[in-house]
Amino acid sequence: MKRSYKVVDVFTFRPLLGNPVAVVMDAEDLSADAMQAVARWTNLSETTFVLPPTTADADYRLRIFTPRSELPFAGHPTLGSAHAILEAGRVAPRQSGRLIQQCGIGLVELTIGAGGADRELTFRLPPAKLEPLHTADVAELERILGCKVDLKTAPAIVNVGPVWIVAQLNDAASVLDLRPDLARLAELERRLGVTGLTVFGAREHGDDASIEVRTFAPSCGVDEDPVCGSGNGSVAAFQWQRGLLPPGRTEYVAAQGRCVGRDGRVKISVDANGTVSVGGSCVTSVEGSLTL
Repeated sequence: MKRSYKVVDVFTFRPLLGNPVAVVMDAEDLSADAMQAVARWTNLSETTFVLPPTTADADYRLRIFTPRSELPFAGHPTLGSAHAILEAGRVAPRQSGRLIQQCGIGLVELTIGAGGADRELTFRLPPAKLEPLHTADVAELERILGCKVDLKTAPAIVNVGPVWIVAQLNDAASVLDLRPDLARLAELERRLGVTGLTVFGAREHGDDASIEVRTFAPSCGVDEDPVCGSGNGSVAAFQWQRGLLPPGRTEYVAAQGRCVGRDGRVKISVDANGTVSVGGSCVTSVEGSLTL
């Protein structure tokens, strides 16, 4: 059977940058094993499968797979899949200019910007749950990274569906210079039951982005995720909880992907209550059919 198939680059308006997600339409008769097989085959950080919703409150349902496992939610697949579905005419925005995605974590609200194919999409991050990283695990993290983390803003485990260890480094250069021990990181991820690690550091003033971000998830088969929506959202929640953001509503841009040739831009907003929204541009790079 032929199924509509797209690859969408997310957090960029230029093809071959940002982070690609494979989107498979008409997936209602595919088993979880078949979906996982497709995700292994695409070998992208995530592959999504579009399904009819099981609740009238949602516009569509999405299942999200890494090459090794299914995720209850992920950021760039949420934006890229919404872009693909809108482009294909499978759904239309509600009068409020919003879409409601149903996924493993529940309902996720997306806002559709103006501008047709050049529009930006934004999702509201599910509520973040933070817990401290134990001292011994911080020491192991530093051994994995080969550098010190900022202990004034102690690393934490941030659960937004995907579960990220989040750590602040001294600056953007420290982030870009990282060469983590991925085998050892995978062991730590499995022991703690987390998806992976996201680190960030401040960029120089006057740049087009405030922070540099990198995300690693070797236990999921993703050594380095080019541009990670849920990782960036977790960094925003971490900064808000740690008092690193100014009071009231704040907005900033994060850069991610330079080390893997992607160089995406993620737009973050955090309201006075700590609610995080994550947005960016999307562009379709591949369009055709997948025979299964």
